[in-house]
Amino acid sequence: MKNFDTLLHVRGESIFIDDLPEWAELQHLAIVFSSVAHGTIKRFDVSKAAAAPGVTRVITAADIPGENQIGGIFPDEPLLADGSVHFVGDPLAIVVARTREEAYAARRLVEVEIDPLPVVIDPRESFKNGTLIQPPRTFVLGDTDKAWVDCDLVVEGTAENGGQEHLYLETQIAVAVPQENGEMKIISSTQSPTVVQKAAARVLGVPQHAVEVELKRLGGAFGGKEDQATAWAVMAALAARVTGKPAKICLDRREDITFTGKRHPYSTDFKIGLKKDGTIVAFQAMYYQNSGAVADLSTSILERTLCHATNSYNIPHVRVTAAACYTNLPPFTAFRGFGGPQGMYVIEAAIHLAAEKLGLPAHVIQRKNLLKEGDLFPYGQYTERCQAQRTWDALAARQDLPALQKRIDEYNAAHTDSKKGFALMPICFGISFTTLFLNQAGALVHIYADGSVTVSTGVVEMGQGVHMKIMQVVAKTLSIDVHRVHTQTTNTFKVANTSPTAASSGADMNGKAAEIACSDILGRLKGAAAAILGHNNPGDIQIRDEVVWCEGRETQLKWKELVQKAYLMKTNLSAYGHYAVPNLTFDKSKEKGRPFAYHVYGTALIEATVDCIRGTYRFDAAHVVHDIGRSINELIDEGQVYGAMMQGIGWVTLEELMYSKEGKPLVDTLSKYKVPDMRFTPETLSLQFLENADNPYAVMNSKAVGEPPLMYGIGAYFAVLNALAAARPGRELFFSAPLTPKKVLSFLYDGAK
Repeated sequence: MKNFDTLLHVRGESIFIDDLPEWAELQHLAIVFSSVAHGTIKRFDVSKAAAAPGVTRVITAADIPGENQIGGIFPDEPLLADGSVHFVGDPLAIVVARTREEAYAARRLVEVEIDPLPVVIDPRESFKNGTLIQPPRTFVLGDTDKAWVDCDLVVEGTAENGGQEHLYLETQIAVAVPQENGEMKIISSTQSPTVVQKAAARVLGVPQHAVEVELKRLGGAFGGKEDQATAWAVMAALAARVTGKPAKICLDRREDITFTGKRHPYSTDFKIGLKKDGTIVAFQAMYYQNSGAVADLSTSILERTLCHATNSYNIPHVRVTAAACYTNLPPFTAFRGFGGPQGMYVIEAAIHLAAEKLGLPAHVIQRKNLLKEGDLFPYGQYTERCQAQRTWDALAARQDLPALQKRIDEYNAAHTDSKKGFALMPICFGISFTTLFLNQAGALVHIYADGSVTVSTGVVEMGQGVHMKIMQVVAKTLSIDVHRVHTQTTNTFKVANTSPTAASSGADMNGKAAEIACSDILGRLKGAAAAILGHNNPGDIQIRDEVVWCEGRETQLKWKELVQKAYLMKTNLSAYGHYAVPNLTFDKSKEKGRPFAYHVYGTALIEATVDCIRGTYRFDAAHVVHDIGRSINELIDEGQVYGAMMQGIGWVTLEELMYSKEGKPLVDTLSKYKVPDMRFTPETLSLQFLENADNPYAVMNSKAVGEPPLMYGIGAYFAVLNALAAARPGRELFFSAPLTPKKVLSFLYDGAK
């Protein structure tokens, strides 16, 4: 079934925040950003800017009526800098003016002098300095110290991965409108309406019930609006409070790229031990996370890195440690996968290095060590309904790996200017928030007297089709046509205390809450139908395709008539459903528990061809077998798999963030930051959803799909690397993502004999 939003999008009829009619006396904001990565504010003069044409007010930290703090997990993030700055882009002041042009012109008149302090951009240096967000965390399974002596081969290495720009189409944007009695309405492009509500209430010095946050949809997010949207929304609310007028902020693309958080870069040391036959005995890693200048969500992301350190492999002895390290860069933040890709990339690097030393294909080691039912993860959870081997074997059978290897070997033997390589990438991704209290959701369902239905949840539609899925859940539960169902705006006054739309849990939790609410109303409607039909037992009543059945026989009573009569009988046609994911536990003192409701499995095969003259490469094919449970909407899920995989390919190949030693971002436009386009897409794509893999732990036996497929893209790195190994056999493999054409050329020619 097609997503109902699709027609609106292609017609240009979808309403985003910038499409809303402007309020009377709307004020526009421009932010004064620090141009120094670390320093003490010596002089700060806003008088010239305040006197500029059209300027209503210049707001500084001194104007904040409540608390100058928006930090979520840790209180380390002032809304506006006060006394010191910690990264290039640290907000200093808000210029409020009648027009956007006047606001931007005036901010150039703000005079700032900052005494510089030492700048640190390397997480390893930060670790040595002891500037950590929290003490390092370690997950342990077995005994690695004793296990190394049982290994036939032990190899060590280093893996580096860079950050990634979210590049959502809609930049950070928010509008705040003062209401009566000191209340505030905020329309924000956020994945976390409740987080914005809490932060705004904190800064304005009011209770949460005085702040309403509403949105219809986002123009993309990918994690970049989970926590990062909060500051801009609160700035709009602050400006609206101080001026008493509606206020709007909309970052331009350069500001958004330069000053907002990205995926976390990591620098990692690893050690892996194996038997001669490729059995992995032990794995050890130390992850240095570049957290940026404030905590943001870094510690939670680090936790999920540890959870996914062994990916799809059963390794009996594991010791993995991670440290969240402050640096003087813009705060790194959530990005699709939320720490999982960084962990998976390292174990794949370790396997490929070990494969080279053993003289085995990496895929032999991968297959030999795949998880099976009942295996134990380092965090203490056992596999259930494990599909790791099933997805691998289904893909291997479809693609005939021996024939593929022969074809590539023959090509490489016949060509000197280009080489081919392929790699397989299995995934195992846990689904739930590891911050356990977030695993809850609510839904409010109304059935109107004409038989139409509305559903309000805490989930945010950002292009992933979650509203469509929830409409389908409602329609299926009530057994009515999906066209009768409508999703309302996400609003903190309709559904309170919402969790972020993140962790691939939006459809799972909010869909389940909607199902619960619908089931509640359905029970009342069956009672009303029994009374209408003169039947004593509501348990004998069913609704099938908008027709009432009684004792297995079709009646003349239809959905619309039933609802109308139930209303006249004073039946409650509204319900609130609340769902809390059951059986989740985690003891951080022991680093053990059951943090995930279930896992998503899958395997991808990616083929690449490298141009050994130019250093460029193309991806010839990408084939995927994916574990989706029982799909609610296969068309949406297919789009999610392909889109996520391409985003993952971009992360490990083209997308490179760079900073000067002074902490200045060197990438601030799309002319400097390269992302995959249509020409970069694999020439051949295929996707098979695993059959007979129902998932009882989520709504309607489905599985989450937003994040897991991104990790398939990691296979692109190793496909290119294997092609390079064919071009320069015997050269030491390196693990530095993204694997840009520049790095390819360096491997091929720098120091080559």
